[in-house]
Amino acid sequence: MEHLHSLIDYGVLGLLLVLSVIAIATAIERWLVYRSTDIKQFTDRKELELHLSHKLHLIATIGANAPYIGLLGTVLGIMLTFYDIGASGFDTTKIMTELALALKATALGLLVAIPAITFYNFLLRRCKVLLIQWDIRHGRKGI
Repeated sequence: MEHLHSLIDYGVLGLLLVLSVIAIATAIERWLVYRSTDIKQFTDRKELELHLSHKLHLIATIGANAPYIGLLGTVLGIMLTFYDIGASGFDTTKIMTELALALKATALGLLVAIPAITFYNFLLRRCKVLLIQWDIRHGRKGI
């Protein structure tokens, strides 16, 4: 049964760690793109919008799903704990330890989601500002 606990640890927590790295790397890449984007080079607003919104969906998807992945790890950990209780009896110390370890998956899921959603909102705002600046430069109002 210990093997399954390790699988949850390395599987769920590993996946959350990878998703965290992807979200942070994508956010940094997008920020650098926004800093280097010259809106004067774009004659078509849709082309600029495509350029700016590229990969933003990855950050939003990670932020939206990380808590669920963490919750899945917690549910699996709790299921294994109940199985252990049924198979080997009630050992309070072991049960509390296993439940605490199961909850770390939810905590890590939240630790991945909160910055990802924050990065997404920050970058989305920057994207909108650049689009509005393009609109103002091209004499478009209310678009």
